[in-house]
Amino acid sequence: MPILDMRDKLIVGLDLPTVAEAEAMVARLGDDVVFYKVGLQLTFAGGLDFARRLVDQGKKVFLDVKLLDIDNTVQHAVENIARLGMTFCTIHAYPKAMRAAVAGKGEAGLRLLAVTVLTSMDEADLAAAGFAGSVGELVARRAADARAAGMDGIVCSPEEARAMRAIVGAGMSIVTPGIRPRGAPTGDQKRVATPAEAIAAGADHLVVGRPIIAAADPRGVARSILSEIELAISK
Repeated sequence: MPILDMRDKLIVGLDLPTVAEAEAMVARLGDDVVFYKVGLQLTFAGGLDFARRLVDQGKKVFLDVKLLDIDNTVQHAVENIARLGMTFCTIHAYPKAMRAAVAGKGEAGLRLLAVTVLTSMDEADLAAAGFAGSVGELVARRAADARAAGMDGIVCSPEEARAMRAIVGAGMSIVTPGIRPRGAPTGDQKRVATPAEAIAAGADHLVVGRPIIAAADPRGVARSILSEIELAISK
């Protein structure tokens, strides 16, 4: 299978402080990368206009803003986001917020992703936040809620991806952050996997930020990850 068929599987997180730096990174990555994540850091530095430009250039954009607010606010925010041409947008996996987001999306092509449990959190963090039970139990409960609400996919760590497929079914996307090539530092991520491990667990899209954008040769690292994805899929 040609490597170009794998490009949609890799989402590069442009977790950079300025639009100028993000634009430079996109130029460095060239045609090898077609899918980018624009998160909160870049969104508040002019990232929405930048995201629209990426769409105009034929790129796909994952707007990672993790919405959570009263129903009316979430619904109307998603109505506006749906007009921007984004491919994915994240909503925290609270049932009312997800239902409001689905109502706001309507018939638009935007795909809504439910954020289950952040990959920077482990069970001690959940306990400190007042949640009982394991990470896996909470992810599973939120994945089921996402399916019931009519969401298009979920965001979870690679550790939970295999079990979540049985919950969300074949029609929903599973997007996994916390991807680290073998030997790469984990940073603040606590539930991580290599690209091959995430694909083997059933992930549809892998979000990779710092291992690519902080590399001396970002394009080389992206190509290596794409090759690993291709190999994992072919097995």
